[in-house]
Amino acid sequence: MSTTMKENFLRLMRNDNPKWLGDPWDCFNENKFFRPALFDGGTISWNPATPGAKGHVDAWGVLWDWPFDQPGATPHVTNENAVVKDITQWDKYLNFPDLNKIDWTGFDQQAAHLDRENKLVMVANFTGMFEFSHVIMPFNEALCNYLEEPEAMFEMLSAYTDWKIKAVAMSIEHSKPDMIHFHDDWGTKKSLFLSPEIWRKAIKPHYERLYGFVKSKGVLIQHHSDCYNEPLARDMVDLGIDMWQGAIPQNNIKKMIEETEGKLCVMGGMDMQLIDLPDAPEQVIRNEVRRAIDEYVPLGSFIPCVANVFPIHKNVEEIINDELRTYGAEYAAKHF
Repeated sequence: MSTTMKENFLRLMRNDNPKWLGDPWDCFNENKFFRPALFDGGTISWNPATPGAKGHVDAWGVLWDWPFDQPGATPHVTNENAVVKDITQWDKYLNFPDLNKIDWTGFDQQAAHLDRENKLVMVANFTGMFEFSHVIMPFNEALCNYLEEPEAMFEMLSAYTDWKIKAVAMSIEHSKPDMIHFHDDWGTKKSLFLSPEIWRKAIKPHYERLYGFVKSKGVLIQHHSDCYNEPLARDMVDLGIDMWQGAIPQNNIKKMIEETEGKLCVMGGMDMQLIDLPDAPEQVIRNEVRRAIDEYVPLGSFIPCVANVFPIHKNVEEIINDELRTYGAEYAAKHF
């Protein structure tokens, strides 16, 4: 009996005698908006912006813009329109969206028609703890508050975590996913936004609760964070993260895989700033895909993919996906 794409991915993720290597998103039930991750009631509980939006106000009261020529929405937060204007009084400003008002009818129909036997079901859940803190107030204010008002920030994020656990519980109940794709960018391409010490005090405890709940339900965790997170690799293992999706090569990927002893599957590896360009030469793109495969796959616990899930430019996406499939098959035939 042939191995399903679902099993192919899980074997590769677990470093369990894999026989396949290719475009990892081929192994998932696909979503036309966000290829490998489905949207459901938990995803849209924020009332997120859509392409072309200007001045869109989400369920929390955050203002967003999404120009058609941009790959995603950007919060437009000022001192005047910030949801939380004084972190010491966050509970007076923050109104939590009512999750009981979500209409799950269409999402339940979606869940009923998925190919669960052959492909993985992954639900998206955006805006993690750190990202939440800097969309409800200006970014610089959030950074200052982590230093100057740590107790108030912790209390606010604890309340947000309570709400998020309820949203995730509803997704698990209705969509019955194999895994959840969470989002939280913790740094730039060169450094963390918070020192590891502050991150461990201010952010990590909330993920211990959230991810502890997810794991208790038997659901895998794919944490997206396409930035420099090298100092937090072991912390991700502590949190029960199965896959760190978004590992850019500015991280020492080899060192992280060795330090985490195969307990964390690292996904990414390609340097998208070099190849995700409208005029990038095809061979340069293909060479970068091959470099990521040749350099990192032999280490185990690694899956090559686009760190930001899919490229900005469609022509680049087509070339990357083709090279992942063709060279991935060649590599698997020789080495697996």
